[in-house]
Amino acid sequence: MMPGSAIGRHLVVEDRENRLQQDASSLCINKVEYGDKKIGFITSGICYQYVKEAFPNASVLKLGLVNPLPKKLIEEFAKNVQTIYVIEELEPVIEEQIKSWGINVKGKELFTKQGEYSSNMLKKVISGKDDKVFAKSESPNRPPILCPGCPHRSVFSVLNKLKIHASGDIGCYTLGAVAPLSVIDTTVCMGASISMLHGIEKAKGKDYIKNWVAVIGDSTFLHTGINSLVNMVYNKSTGTVIILDNRTTGMTGHQEHAGTGKTLKQEETYAIDFRTLCLAIGVKNVVEVNAFDVKELEKTIKESVNNDVLTVIIARAPCALLKGQVFPNKCLTVSENCKKCGMCMKIGCPAITKNEDGTINIDSSACNGCGLCLNYCKFDAIKKVERV
Repeated sequence: MMPGSAIGRHLVVEDRENRLQQDASSLCINKVEYGDKKIGFITSGICYQYVKEAFPNASVLKLGLVNPLPKKLIEEFAKNVQTIYVIEELEPVIEEQIKSWGINVKGKELFTKQGEYSSNMLKKVISGKDDKVFAKSESPNRPPILCPGCPHRSVFSVLNKLKIHASGDIGCYTLGAVAPLSVIDTTVCMGASISMLHGIEKAKGKDYIKNWVAVIGDSTFLHTGINSLVNMVYNKSTGTVIILDNRTTGMTGHQEHAGTGKTLKQEETYAIDFRTLCLAIGVKNVVEVNAFDVKELEKTIKESVNNDVLTVIIARAPCALLKGQVFPNKCLTVSENCKKCGMCMKIGCPAITKNEDGTINIDSSACNGCGLCLNYCKFDAIKKVERV
């Protein structure tokens, strides 16, 4: 829409919003359930269930449409109910709109803006009753972690060894920020890994980023990383960008993308070639490497960060959870050779745990057989066996 047309269309939008607000008061999805008129609730979504469980006899205005709010219906409800609470999680969006109309309601002065609500919380705040039936669970924390056999772990283990910082992005690989890998220092939004490395180089100089890289997944790179890389080329920047190509969109459900060679309908299609793409936009140095070849990966990263040219490293290995992706081997421990040094634990594989005596154990049901741990054990305490 052009600016000249937008001025006139804005009046149409305002008229539509006014009509929507009027019609909202008669829509069946906004309904009033009168009960005890001494206490009433205006709520929507899951909070409605909490209200009904905590105060089954109270009057309730359940909102099915929250924007625009049904002003007439709310005003009528307020006239018939003595005390009204607005129950909504997080920010007081509904509450503030209702208060702006001069309607007296109670909300965030009583209820937190943080976290999820519950029926017990409503009872405790409004009536002072605490109906906790179960004792607080003392189960151990289970932080999110990269899967066994994940190629991202291999890349991060090398970066950790080289003490290199990573400008991170949005995807499974964001977990490279947590211990024991602990290499990702920034994560803002999709595509920002490359942009932030670019900004750091321009602000601090090319020597400053010789222990920095940007890491971005294949699908994220195609989604919104290409333009950031174009800007690095255009602005004559140096730096190292690592594309973590695991052949899928791992974090959100293994959807296909423009680099996999298949459409979302699983139809064969052209697969974007990352090397050709990077060369086409002006990156002079593009290197492809197997993500599990830690020696070659380490050599490539060392050379790249010490060069004064823009380099893209494509670390390629399929996601361990892809259909049909099976490593031919499994890894087992040789306990008598274990020196209890803990080197194999540094890669953070959930299949590897420590026994009470300090030796390590590999859970065969969890191990995917990627063999990454073999690269970090110098005492033959881990062996590779053929999968049966």
